[in-house]
Amino acid sequence: MSTGQVQPKLIIHGGAGSSLQGKGGVAAVRQSLYKVLGEVYQMLEEGATAKEAVVHGCRMLEDDPRFNAGTGSVLQSDGQIRMSASLMDGLTQKFSGVINVSRLKNPIDLAQFLQASPDRVLSDHGAAYLLRELNIPIHDPLTDLRLGEWIEERKDNFSRTMANVVAESKPSEAGRGTIGVVALDNQGRLAAGTSTGGKGFERIGRVSDSAMPAGNYASPHAAVSCTGIGEDIIDECLAAKIVIRVTDGFSLKQAFERSFAESHEHQRDLGAIGIDATGAIAWGKTSEVILAAFHDGQRMGDSLEMGKDTQVFLA
Repeated sequence: MSTGQVQPKLIIHGGAGSSLQGKGGVAAVRQSLYKVLGEVYQMLEEGATAKEAVVHGCRMLEDDPRFNAGTGSVLQSDGQIRMSASLMDGLTQKFSGVINVSRLKNPIDLAQFLQASPDRVLSDHGAAYLLRELNIPIHDPLTDLRLGEWIEERKDNFSRTMANVVAESKPSEAGRGTIGVVALDNQGRLAAGTSTGGKGFERIGRVSDSAMPAGNYASPHAAVSCTGIGEDIIDECLAAKIVIRVTDGFSLKQAFERSFAESHEHQRDLGAIGIDATGAIAWGKTSEVILAAFHDGQRMGDSLEMGKDTQVFLA
């Protein structure tokens, strides 16, 4: 690399929870995640900004029906899909997002557009108007698998609480989750993006953490994307808490360890991924599994076979 450039770093996630079985197992999830890593990391090597890389990575994960974001999102209690996504540029410290938006392929595209808007977070009706304004084609993100899950739950009047992000209590279920991408580009800029279809069968109008700084946050010092039970992440204000601790002098590892110790003490069910300005990469979880994978410039690695007791890992 030329003088003044840094080694790009990348970490992504496809949710967290209790099991990988419903997503097709370790090999299938790894194949999906590594495909994203390879394509997005090449963009970073070719000079893409962190924000451009994050948006592209989120699009790829939204387009993969294995994950609960974009196509393949879960249905809410009334049988409708409502998605949320956000993007934060660490350099400008601008946060943008959409909440409970429907009928489009990539919610992260709206979050990207809103980066340049004076009104940077829109809810369902505002996002629908924006879709028409931008002439974004209508897209149905429903899959047969998600419809089948909803029909089965409806038989029991949605009596079973969908707790975890992967949280399948039946092996046939594809799981609940959020997707996220965090990148450091070759100019040392950081960005984070997060997208979700929600936790499934929730009360109409429920808002996830994914379109809040609690679940997605970045500064010039660090960037973090969260996954897990949205309410738990909001209660901890997890992404912003970790980033602020790094800004205040903690190492990324220390910030993750302190924050996850608190989350564990409070019995939260969540996970997070992050990168700091030095290029350190970390993830943490209180759930049994977090579907994270990273590229540090030399190799790709992941969290898929790590023990359920491991809370914080530094790549």
